[in-house]
Amino acid sequence: MMQLYWVAFKSILRKEINRFARIWVQTLVPPVITMTLYFIIFGNLIGSQIGAMHGFSYMQFIVPGLIMMAVITNAYTNVASSFFSAKFQRNIEELLVAPVPTHVIIAGYVGGGVARAICVGILVTAVSLFFMPLQVHSWWMVVLALILTAVLFSLAGLLNAVFAKSFDDISIVPTFVLTPLTYLGGVFYSLTLLPPFWQVVSRLNPVVYMISGFRYGFLSISDVPLTLTLAVLVAFILVFYLLCWTLIQRGRGLRT
Repeated sequence: MMQLYWVAFKSILRKEINRFARIWVQTLVPPVITMTLYFIIFGNLIGSQIGAMHGFSYMQFIVPGLIMMAVITNAYTNVASSFFSAKFQRNIEELLVAPVPTHVIIAGYVGGGVARAICVGILVTAVSLFFMPLQVHSWWMVVLALILTAVLFSLAGLLNAVFAKSFDDISIVPTFVLTPLTYLGGVFYSLTLLPPFWQVVSRLNPVVYMISGFRYGFLSISDVPLTLTLAVLVAFILVFYLLCWTLIQRGRGLRT
């Protein structure tokens, strides 16, 4: 039985990877171009006027945040669009009636989102090398923060797709929730620059912990403790996974 589940997981994962790899010009190239513009405008032009941040150049400071921003956006978008397309075209019903456990379905779609996020992260990191040398303080923290964040936002995209009733619903969350949280998550600034009250408010933003942990992996500086960062990531992953599992198991918004 486990072998059958493994085959099902590989099939879903392969389909998801082929899906974004087949149209790589639309899925992998745009985020690289966008991040390159950020590097040029904020890193070279504006960064030269800002000066050092925690002992590092402004370009060095923002690069980890920009990489994480691309990872978050692509992990979320990949799963949300793919799962909703399957639901819209009634393909998801084939999975629901097949002897495939819900956790295998979730793992397959999330795996596809993580794969796309890692590909984009590697490409953006490669582009950043044209602007500054790569400096890594802790590889294990870089990899751990990257994978946990990609899993979290893949689950978030899956949750959005389950509730979505039209393609417009897929774009609402990234526009009005994801983008503000990301820009206010410390990508372009350190929390220490904020007044005490706004530092406390910023800590309510979960993206702050992800970017802070990822930045620590590169530069050994962090706005929040690493243990708290990992605890927040794991807690959100568990909550989102349980929500996705419950909703898919019950067929919420999937069965007519």
